[in-house]
Formats: sequence, structure tokens, C-alpha cells
Amino acid sequence: MTPIETISEHSSFGGVQGFYRHTSAVCAGPMRFAVYRPPQARSGRVPALYFLAGLTCSEENFTVKAGAQRLASELGLILVAPDTSPRNTGIPDEAADWEAGTAAGFYLDATQAPWSRFFNMYSYVSRELPEIVAAHFPIEISRQSIFGHSMGGHGALTIALKNPDRYCSVSAFAPIVAPSQVPWGRKAFSRFLGEDRATWEDYDACVLVKRRRLPGTILIDQGEGDKFLAEQLRPQLFEAACRESGQALRLRLQAGYDHSYYFISTFMEDHLRHHAAALHA
Repeated sequence: MTPIETISEHSSFGGVQGFYRHTSAVCAGPMRFAVYRPPQARSGRVPALYFLAGLTCSEENFTVKAGAQRLASELGLILVAPDTSPRNTGIPDEAADWEAGTAAGFYLDATQAPWSRFFNMYSYVSRELPEIVAAHFPIEISRQSIFGHSMGGHGALTIALKNPDRYCSVSAFAPIVAPSQVPWGRKAFSRFLGEDRATWEDYDACVLVKRRRLPGTILIDQGEGDKFLAEQLRPQLFEAACRESGQALRLRLQAGYDHSYYFISTFMEDHLRHHAAALHA
């Protein structure tokens, strides 16, 4: 069993909000993550819901700003929030660009040196972290779901689409749905995956949803006042891809809302209930 270090734990809505650190094999160094244990976890195993954060974020943004613990306590959900990338790897200028590098791991497995030694967030989130969490917390392994914001929404969609038997449901706030077609994605993919665009398709939700459908309905909320909407997010591309493949999608455009955690926290209850319905079915 991989040991974990407890950084801190705090009582919250009858449960425990904790922050932890461990040595990651796939990311070749220390990684941090947060876990909220609802009160139901004291008496048995409960479903787990993973949240993937966006560019510049860490495991703390969702945990502190999203306001998810109250309802997770009511619904009996363990919440897991990983960091967004390895840190302090020694790669030159790894933190110099907020769009690709530290806190911008894009939830993929890098193939290009020097990134490929450390930046393996797809394997970390989809394989290593769930194994560690299941070993240390009362997770019901057969009932796991995933959601995220922006870069993390991209991660949630692609990880769910690549592992359709592993997740009961998926949702996203303002996700990067077509990274191969927008500046954020092209920049990160070129750095991490190289210039062969065929390799990019394995991390592009608009491509993946045409290859396989997920059971249930994907929920996406997108603020119409989001300054990144037209250039970086382009949810209409994913809507068209879902229509082509027959994937059930509920895309909600929210007037007046931006890209921030004010937006996320406003609609957090809808997303938690969306996942709870699938996880408790």
C-alpha cells in the first residue's frame, strides 16, 4: 500500500475535509490531493466523486471555493480533488507559462522530453490516485463519477470517454471541449505530445465522443459572460459531436455568468445531484 501523509484535516458538515500528500510513481515525485469524507463514511463505504480543477489551480480551489461539502454530506459522497500537475520537477521554466506547465498538466500523459518523465496526469487521475484513495478511504469502488472545470472539464470528459465502464456519470463547468482546435489546447498539446496531431485525438472530447457513447446524460454548464467562451471553450463543437454520435447531452448556457468559482458554486448543487442520482441508482 502506498503511504500517504496527512497535511491537515478539518471537521466540515459532520464529515472531515482532509489534505494529503504522497509519492507518485507515474509523476515521479510528490503529489497532493484533497478528500472530503461525509458522515456516512464512518459506518461504511460510499461513492466517490472526483473533481478536476482548471489552469493555475490546485487541489485547494475546489475545496475552498466551490461550497460542495454541505451537499456532499447530505448525499453521502466522498469528494476527491487532485492537484492539477506535478510541481518543482526541475524542468527548466516549468512554471514560466501559466498555460502549459506547472498547474497546467491538461490531464494527459506527455510523450515529449523532458515533460514525459513527470507530466502523466491521465495515468495519475485515472489509475494511480483512485488506487491510493481506495486503499486509504472507504470508497465504494464500483461507484465512481467525475467532473471538472475548464481544463479540468476537458480532463473529466476525456477520462470518462476513455474509461466508459469506470465512471457512473460525468459533468463539466465551462470545459475545453475541442483542445485540438483552440489556442490553449494547441499550445499544451504541442509541448506535451509533439506536433503529430493524430496523437492529439486521444485527448480531444469532440473526437472521443464520436468513437464511443457514455451511458446516461453528460451535463455541461457554460456561462454566457465567460471571456474565454468564443476563443477557447466553444461548447457548440461538442454539442454537434454529441448530436452526430447520439450521445445524450444537457448543455446549459447561463446568462451573465463568467468563468469563476462564483459561477461554479452557483450550479454546484445541480452537478452534485446529477452525480448522486447515478451513483446511488
